[in-house]
Amino acid sequence: MTITVRPIGDRDFFSWIPLFAGYAEFYESPFSDETALTVWQWLHDASHELEAVVAVEPGEMGDTLVGFAHFREVPRTLESRRGLYLDDLFVDPEHRGSGVGTQLIEAVREIGEKRGHSLVRWITAESNEAAQKVYDKVADRTSWVTYEIRV
Repeated sequence: MTITVRPIGDRDFFSWIPLFAGYAEFYESPFSDETALTVWQWLHDASHELEAVVAVEPGEMGDTLVGFAHFREVPRTLESRRGLYLDDLFVDPEHRGSGVGTQLIEAVREIGEKRGHSLVRWITAESNEAAQKVYDKVADRTSWVTYEIRV
């Protein structure tokens, strides 16, 4: 079957939530209904910066989501332009290696291009070697080191 990528829709909640739970599990992050509902609300609030595209597999019983990409616009101060930051990318384990991740990244890149943005940027866990093999094919690895402070 052909996988298509499209913007997330209001009716995607029950297909999206197990993927989002799988994403949290993959990164060993706590997951709760409250977290899922908050992120879902962000994705559907026109005034919130978070957006999403989903990978869809058509079926006899309707569409099944097999992946998602959450992203947002960010300012690029040294370029005085905007870019997209890819916050979350997840593909159902049964569909990994089939090009779905690449399709999702390409969809985000196309959105950035249509908006006149300068780049799409993301990070991944150092241990996520399988994803890095995909990323190395579609993007340039940077020399930036990431830091964070919990508040």
